[in-house]
Amino acid sequence: MIDNPAALAASRELLIDGRPLRVFDGHLPNVGDYVRGLSRAAYTRTEIARPETAEHKHWATEVKLEALLQQPIFDITRRAVLGFTTATFGYRPYRAYTNVASFGDMLFTHTDCLPDQHDLTALWYLCENWDLEWGGETMFFDAQDEVAAAIQPRPGRLVIFDGAIKHVGRPPNRICYAPRYTFAIKFERQAAGR
Repeated sequence: MIDNPAALAASRELLIDGRPLRVFDGHLPNVGDYVRGLSRAAYTRTEIARPETAEHKHWATEVKLEALLQQPIFDITRRAVLGFTTATFGYRPYRAYTNVASFGDMLFTHTDCLPDQHDLTALWYLCENWDLEWGGETMFFDAQDEVAAAIQPRPGRLVIFDGAIKHVGRPPNRICYAPRYTFAIKFERQAAGR
């Protein structure tokens, strides 16, 4: 990684089997605006974790990349992604969508890319508040399928990780009546200067 003064500093950094995971807190000042917008969005039950779990779809809504690039949340994400850039490669977004999960939903472990791709997933937790007892963590697993990290939702928290890290979003617990919104932006690796 190169030292880029425009890159956001992470609150927490981990390596899982040599693959990076970074957490960023306190960079999204208007979280409530996003939550209110997401509460009015049209979700469809079309998203799947893996081909063999296709009969268990979960709720998502797509965001057009042209619209995403105009949003302040993208500029913050882009600055966080700069910290993953090297002299030989950078990243460009190729997909953006929001997942919503509630108590009783079933979510499955998965990876977002093949091991040699080194794509990045930027995952925003969009909530106005979140209680530890509500659950909803994103669990990250190592090569032995042991839990290597659990990142809990917090208002405006961003976690960026190598998409080859196996992970799963856990639905909220029974006592949580708030939806668990996660806004994902997928980035693909590309040669520097492209």
